[in-house]
Amino acid sequence: QVQLVESGGGLVQAGGSLRLSCAASGPIFSRYTMGWFRQAPGKEREFVAAIKWSGAITYNADSVKGRFTISRDNAKSTVYLQMNSLKPEDTAVYYCAAGLVVAVLAADSGYDYWGQGTQVTVSS
Repeated sequence: QVQLVESGGGLVQAGGSLRLSCAASGPIFSRYTMGWFRQAPGKEREFVAAIKWSGAITYNADSVKGRFTISRDNAKSTVYLQMNSLKPEDTAVYYCAAGLVVAVLAADSGYDYWGQGTQVTVSS
């Protein structure tokens, strides 16, 4: 069983930055693929970014490429999402997810565990 706790959300002006953290508890964190998803009010949950267990492979959604960076520290069992040049359309609840075998990084069905989310609000 893996438990995920997100932090770092908040209110920021457009053009600003935030860094989200997701702390994991449970065994073998380093073997999990980690992902970030987000859900805006009235919209479906969408993929943001993912990182394989070694950190060597990352994948970002087109909407955040060049602005968001996912990284992980296996020694701290933590995954990060650095968000720069934030836009009002980035406003959403951001969720961290973990999966042992994730065939398609952008598909939420491949992830086994989810955090409760952290709110990010970007004002114009």
